[in-house]
Amino acid sequence: MVFDSAQEALVAATVWARERDKGNFRTGGRPILVQFPQGHKQARGSAEWLRFPVMDLTYPQEAETFRKEIRAWLEENLPAGWFEPDFSLSGEERVRFNETWTQKLFAGGWICAGWPVEYGGKGLSLMDQVVLNEEFAKANAPMRADFFGDTLVGPTILQWGTDEQKKEFIPGILNGTIAWCQGFSEPNSGSDLASLKTTAVLDGDEWIINGQKVWTTQAQHADYVFLLTRTDPDAPQHAGISYLLVPMHQDGVDVRPITQVDGSAEFNEVFFTNARCPKANVIGGVNNGWKVAMTTLGFERGSSSTTGYRRFLKEWEFIVSEARRVNRLNDELVRDALVKAWSKVKIMEINGYRTLTDALNNTHHAALLGACNKMFWSEAHRASTELAIDIVGMEAQILTGKGPVTGPSGAFRRGRSDYPVSELQAAFFFARSETIWGGTAEIQRNIIGERALGLPKEPRVTT
Repeated sequence: MVFDSAQEALVAATVWARERDKGNFRTGGRPILVQFPQGHKQARGSAEWLRFPVMDLTYPQEAETFRKEIRAWLEENLPAGWFEPDFSLSGEERVRFNETWTQKLFAGGWICAGWPVEYGGKGLSLMDQVVLNEEFAKANAPMRADFFGDTLVGPTILQWGTDEQKKEFIPGILNGTIAWCQGFSEPNSGSDLASLKTTAVLDGDEWIINGQKVWTTQAQHADYVFLLTRTDPDAPQHAGISYLLVPMHQDGVDVRPITQVDGSAEFNEVFFTNARCPKANVIGGVNNGWKVAMTTLGFERGSSSTTGYRRFLKEWEFIVSEARRVNRLNDELVRDALVKAWSKVKIMEINGYRTLTDALNNTHHAALLGACNKMFWSEAHRASTELAIDIVGMEAQILTGKGPVTGPSGAFRRGRSDYPVSELQAAFFFARSETIWGGTAEIQRNIIGERALGLPKEPRVTT
């Protein structure tokens, strides 16, 4: 097996050795050789040949005690049989569960648990928030699905907002009466976000906003958008941006869903034409929006850093089951490809620990780690879905779904009834977008090369 990096090769050799010793992979008595790139020596797939330093991933004792508390609460409050392998809910049972689960989360204090106690949270430390997310993820128990409010704009308002802003917005976020979306990316300012063109001009007690945002998730359901706008066109790019909380339900805001190939449309274009926003809705001060936005992105990458890989692991397990179903699991090339895909999921997990370590140590490498991680997981996921389609073969060309589906990673996909994609096809189509939104893979490479490795900047095209 030949790998693209020494990191992949080491992980793959380790898992090959472990799975071989369990009897899951048969090698016919032949040693497993892993060819390391760029002149690295070959290593046999045996633990004795892989002596390299390991990181201590032990959590503090108080965090482990808290973990037991969360697990006990989940076992007490989830439906009977939830932890059984074949457990499922009928349609009516799922409706009843969804109606009561949020109330139980409120009663347990698990919604916005990282917020200060005076604003309705538990005041959890970052490590305790990590443990909370890990235990809910392990149990496959849903947290409240208001990612933009609970995880992004809420903590941002708590850190940067005035007392009046906190009183106005925090209760609505906590009780779920205000739905949010994020207005950062623009048609020509996605990966290069600081070049955004949407403007906000002060007119008395209101900002007048004109411009366009794109890839705006859930904009069609949002009450407010936390919006990056240019408030000083004469200032340097990063210095003339402000962070506004803009009402969505007004004549000057036009939301246009972007229909994807499988019929889902969770992304949107949003057009602002003389839209209005109260002067008081600037978070962190006028022309300080870039710093505020970086804080928002930091919240996105903090407490969930060690659980993000799980959706890819779940999907990998689904691909293995598909390979078994179509009798491809005994194919040596398929097994090699599956092991390589698994190694990349393991690297995602390790990268999550790197991000957590950065957050705990306040070493402020979140932007660079984010660029590395985004580039890696998005390309790895695209490759794994391509592998899945190859494994299934011609059957993958047939639409076998039944309308809206839940993908193999657990994410719900809103497809068209006249284009019935399967779970696997839904994942394959969605993976096409992941190397684009949130910063394209090409731009992430520029960020890593220029800001992390100190390479010369990419030449700019002159017009």
